[in-house]
Amino acid sequence: MKTVVLAVALALSATPSFAISRLNPLAMSCAQARSAVHQQGAIIFRSTSPRGLPLYDRFVRNSRLCDANEYAEWRNIPTRDDKTCPVLNCKTSTTSMAPSSSLTTIFRSNTIVVPIQRPGRT
Repeated sequence: MKTVVLAVALALSATPSFAISRLNPLAMSCAQARSAVHQQGAIIFRSTSPRGLPLYDRFVRNSRLCDANEYAEWRNIPTRDDKTCPVLNCKTSTTSMAPSSSLTTIFRSNTIVVPIQRPGRT
């Protein structure tokens, strides 16, 4: 029983969600926010919606820190000194399998999304 409890405790302590800093971008400059993301690799920025509800989103240094089905895309967030501070945010990859579509697969390579053409289609 002690072994199971110890194994669960170790597994939980190793999960990324416990290791990621949660910061308020409105309390820092754009340079500080970008630097924090670069230094730590992944950060959760919290903000407040127009309705006053808390919002949380994960920002990363590059696509390698996103889930396997995601890629990093630039997104502007408000900071203390800049309302449009650019940082990378993980977005879900999409695949179009419709017969009329020439886009079959989207690969991620840092922040580049490359559409692949089906053979025989122009």
